[in-house]
Amino acid sequence: MSKTSQRDERAARLAAVQAEQRRTARRRTAIVVGVVGTLVVALVAVTSVVLVGEARRASQLEAQAAAEIEGVESFEDLSFDHVSTEVDYPQTPPVGGEHNAVWQNCGVYSDPVVDEHAVHSLEHGAVWITYDPELPADQVATLRAFAEGQPYVLVSPYPGVPSPVVASAWGYQLQLDDADDERLPVFLRKYLLNPELPEAGALCSNGVGTPA
Repeated sequence: MSKTSQRDERAARLAAVQAEQRRTARRRTAIVVGVVGTLVVALVAVTSVVLVGEARRASQLEAQAAAEIEGVESFEDLSFDHVSTEVDYPQTPPVGGEHNAVWQNCGVYSDPVVDEHAVHSLEHGAVWITYDPELPADQVATLRAFAEGQPYVLVSPYPGVPSPVVASAWGYQLQLDDADDERLPVFLRKYLLNPELPEAGALCSNGVGTPA
C-alpha cells in the first residue's frame, strides 16, 4: 500500500472516530438535557404543590382567626398607666393594666422576665407565650419557633402558670395543655399587633432584656 493510501486510510479512520465522538457527545447532551428538564419540571411541580399548600393553610388560618377561638378569655377596663412600682396583677400571667414605662424586648428568653415590662410589650401589640419551666424541651422548642421572624412575639418560662402553656395578648388570654395545640397559631394570627390597641406597632426592641 502506498504512503498516500495509508494517509487516506488513517484520515478516514480518524474521521470515523471523530464522527462517532460527535454522535456520542450529542447523545450525552441530549440525555443531560432530558434529565435536567425532568428535574426542573419535577422541581416546579413540587414548588407549586408547596406554595398551594402554604396558601391553603394561610387561608384556613385567616378564616379561623376571623372567628371566636374556643377557650380565649377576654378582660376589659385595663389601665394603660405607667408606674415605677411592682403591680399586683389579677391574672397569671398578666394581660394588661398598669405597667413600667420601659417595655421588654421581644424574642426568646430562657429565664422569666419582669411582668411590668412584658405588659408594656403587650400594649405595643406583642403576644406573650409563657410556659411551665418543667415543659419538655421539644415543646419549648416548638414555642420558641413561633418567635422566629416575628419581632412582636415574646416567649419565656413563667413559674406558677395555670396551665403548661399560656398565650397572652393585651386583654386576651388562652390556656393550653401543650405547645402543639392548633389554637396557638390562630391566637397569634388574631391578636398579634391588634389594631384596636392605641400603641400597636410601637417598638418591641430598644427596651430592656437580651433575647437569646
